[in-house]
Amino acid sequence: MARKALKFASWTSMALGASGVYLYSNKYLDPSDFGAVRVGRAVATTAVISYDYLTSLRSVPYGSEEYLHLRSEVHLRSARRLCELCCANRGTFIKVGQHLGALDHVLPVEYTSTLKVLHSQAPQSSMEEVRQVIREDLGKEIHDLFLSFDDTPLGAASLAQVHKAVLHDGQTVAVKIQHPKVQAQSSKDILLMEVLVLAVKQLFPEFEFMWLVDEAKKNLPLELDFLNEGRNAEKVAQMLKHFDFLKVPRIYWELSTKRVLLMEFVEGGQVNDRDYMERNKIDVNQISRHLGKMYSEMIFVNGFVHCDPHPGNVLVRKHPVTGKAEIVLLDHGLYQVLTEEFRLDYCHLWQSLIWTDMQKVKMYSQRLGAADLYPLFACMLTARSWNSVNRGISQIPVTATEDSEIRSNAATYLPQISQLLSHVPRQMLLIFKTNDLLRSIEVTLGTRASASSFLSTRRRIPIHSSEGPRSLSARPLTYGRSTYMNSCCE
Repeated sequence: MARKALKFASWTSMALGASGVYLYSNKYLDPSDFGAVRVGRAVATTAVISYDYLTSLRSVPYGSEEYLHLRSEVHLRSARRLCELCCANRGTFIKVGQHLGALDHVLPVEYTSTLKVLHSQAPQSSMEEVRQVIREDLGKEIHDLFLSFDDTPLGAASLAQVHKAVLHDGQTVAVKIQHPKVQAQSSKDILLMEVLVLAVKQLFPEFEFMWLVDEAKKNLPLELDFLNEGRNAEKVAQMLKHFDFLKVPRIYWELSTKRVLLMEFVEGGQVNDRDYMERNKIDVNQISRHLGKMYSEMIFVNGFVHCDPHPGNVLVRKHPVTGKAEIVLLDHGLYQVLTEEFRLDYCHLWQSLIWTDMQKVKMYSQRLGAADLYPLFACMLTARSWNSVNRGISQIPVTATEDSEIRSNAATYLPQISQLLSHVPRQMLLIFKTNDLLRSIEVTLGTRASASSFLSTRRRIPIHSSEGPRSLSARPLTYGRSTYMNSCCE
């Protein structure tokens, strides 16, 4: 125990020293922003969590009732400490914490339930900071650009906040403004996380969390570029224009920069607000089906996927003219582009799961990096038990008992899950997050176990692959009870 603690302290000190040299030698990073308090807070939290896991379970028989109870307590304490760290360090830490909180059927429930609060506890920039960003990026004061500008933001997220405003021509807009310190801190935060993840791996070799750092490295620069977000919004609006139930707010390019994004203002209730839908006579089952259609098209047909469908980013409303129910898709910073090979393998895997072709479930799971952990991979993907996967996930409804079993297994198999996540294609990581966010919406709406979430489609869809074009009779593709069309075509 003492040797492990000494090894952890020595390794972390060397790593932090090396990162310090890197910061001072890198002309793009300002070491003065990499505050000792911020670093110290992260190092201390990591050390306390690691020590808790090392000491609390060492004298308890593995797998015993006492062990499971103590492990749950350690998970909960550690999750709370991690949540406090994210709230204190803000920015990138909150973003990563939100990602972890979305992995409902992948990480232990103690972590996901605790970290979910980060979606509603993001920091707010002051009005002076907002004015500063607008002045620097647009070269004018707020009163020169807007007839009115609400000081209180409509919402605040880890990287930005949104204000309602009215242009001088009378148009109401939503103004998304990046928190001023996020750009400067993000690269340093990622470096700090990388150092700490490597340090933890010295103590717990069976855990692989570098995938989380790699994802942050790849995605954060894209999310911090609001011009990229605007392009994504226009691309998905064009791509899904045949869905008359989808509304993507238009972008005002003349008043948008990398840190300021002006959009059409669209009102609506959050997609998980069942009371709002009932008050406005919006059919929750129809909304659930529309979500399934929309994400089926993105994943299986186009390979261009909006990967942050938490309730604050998905609104519902009645169209002001037609009165039809609409889904309003917001926050287009985080998209995953699927390669053709991945998209086809993923589609074939879902077909095999629906048709209960276990040989092909194994084959396509392994093609997607699962190796011998393919049963665990199938359970993570569907949020169903291995027994349900073998019997046919489209035949057996989800029960509360099964859902509880899956969540419990996330704690039991955490080392294997972390290994699996480190080996699957990087595209798979955001797909896991997206699936769990959509499932969470369905659970809240009460539609996950509803037969109304199935699409009855009977058409033949060409599949193009290296074997040449062929066709399949379309059948509903589901994860849990979410509907995915059999649309794995070009």
